[in-house]
Amino acid sequence: MTDLPTARTLHRKGHWTGQAETCALDYEGRFLRRRVLVTTSGLSVLVDLPQTVSLEAGDALELGDGRRVAILAAPEALTEVRGDLARLAWHVGNRHTPCEIHADRLVIRRDKVIAHMLDHLGAELRDVTGPFSPEGGAYGHGRTHAHEHGHSAHAH
Repeated sequence: MTDLPTARTLHRKGHWTGQAETCALDYEGRFLRRRVLVTTSGLSVLVDLPQTVSLEAGDALELGDGRRVAILAAPEALTEVRGDLARLAWHVGNRHTPCEIHADRLVIRRDKVIAHMLDHLGAELRDVTGPFSPEGGAYGHGRTHAHEHGHSAHAH
């Protein structure tokens, strides 16, 4: 047993209101089931959810005493990608790389190998730092790899 306040309930963005502690997590850190998190004010809380989830900025975890911890997307090392977005997005997706899609750019986590590929495809690349909230995909809430498939199911 633990003496830490425990969160066993998740409220999705837009489905809760009120005051909350905050906890900033990077993309990988927002994929969890059971873990101790430390809020921005220094409060340690145990997250103990029934299944692994992908948290999004704006979601809230509810503690046993009713307090909430709002999830923030922590700043990360990213690369903005500009150019022929349809073609570039196809290549990024073909490598199962998480990607934020905007009307004028793609945003990926900084990766020298992917950046090299995109550069050779004619992309304009710019390193930035900021929160990362990639597309969730058709099969998983917040994660493109949340579905299972054999690579024989589709061509690569």
